[in-house]
Amino acid sequence: MTITSIDTPIDEERVGSFVGRMIEAAVASTELVTIDLGRDLGLYAALRTAPLSAVELAEAAGIHPRYAREWLEQQAVAGIIDVALDGDADTRRYVLPEEHAMALLDEESLAFVGAVAGLPATIARIGDPLREAFRHGGGVPFAAYEIHDLQAAFNRPAFSNLLATEWLPTIPGLVERLHRDGAEAVEVGCGEGWAAIALAQAFPSLRVLAIDTDEASISAARRHAAHAQVDDRVRFEVCDASEPLEEPNHGRFDLVCAFEMVHDVSDPVGVLQAARHAVKDDGVVLIMDERTAEEFTAPGDLIERFLYAASVVHCLPVGMADQPSAGTGTVMRPATLRAYAHDAGFATVDVLPIEHDMFRFYSLH
Repeated sequence: MTITSIDTPIDEERVGSFVGRMIEAAVASTELVTIDLGRDLGLYAALRTAPLSAVELAEAAGIHPRYAREWLEQQAVAGIIDVALDGDADTRRYVLPEEHAMALLDEESLAFVGAVAGLPATIARIGDPLREAFRHGGGVPFAAYEIHDLQAAFNRPAFSNLLATEWLPTIPGLVERLHRDGAEAVEVGCGEGWAAIALAQAFPSLRVLAIDTDEASISAARRHAAHAQVDDRVRFEVCDASEPLEEPNHGRFDLVCAFEMVHDVSDPVGVLQAARHAVKDDGVVLIMDERTAEEFTAPGDLIERFLYAASVVHCLPVGMADQPSAGTGTVMRPATLRAYAHDAGFATVDVLPIEHDMFRFYSLH
């Protein structure tokens, strides 16, 4: 097919708008790096306690005063911290407003988004392997990203605050069932284990098996469970989804759940088949994945833009690392999940009445 270029007038306003957007993106990505510095070096934690000057922050955090001054001025100009007491460069005092502190530091708050500040460093880490995957196919293994702590921190507030209190009650009879003696659940692709831990904390009689292929994630999950004092009822294992869900575990579990992981695996149908075999005949298979638009629309909204960007740099390459691969990517629309579930042997897929900006929930039967 021959494509003929057509001379069209240049829309100068559109050029200017796009240039402005690129500059804003550059500023935003650079500011994320400065936020990551503030979290990692304890600068925000120090500024949360009391207004500090550059010298005082340097002393409190153990950093060089000249860097403290530059960082403080940059953060104030960006509107991340406030000027509490004006003065010259040496006497001016700054403070972290509590509203911003919640978002940056409180890891169990539903407002917490501080973990996303680590994204630029993560993406920079896999730049070369990602380019190779684009050129030659294949993918980038999950472990190469060293992103398990960031990903876990991003989802932890929702699991800790909403899983047992708002999400599970939308499935009739499930809460009562998980309170029974002998109840068992399995989480596939558990990451650092915050969902499994939340289940154990909410249901004192429940035993949870949580599995993941990433050793670093499982090691962290075991530490978290011990700290939460639920390690006697939550068992974390490094393994593929199919291994512990085969015989003799067919029909064993009251709840099988997979939170934000089906789109990441190379064989989503195989994972769902394992889930179908593992759940009791009257049990629940619960899938949480991204709240994508129902169909492709361009340009998309902010959530769709984020999901596609995450897919290009992370989720699709991770899913393509093992071949053959379904090559799903982050933007797994409801129709795609339904097709996978049908191929895995499920008869129905219900979208649960749970309102969340990022996630959609499915019950498979």
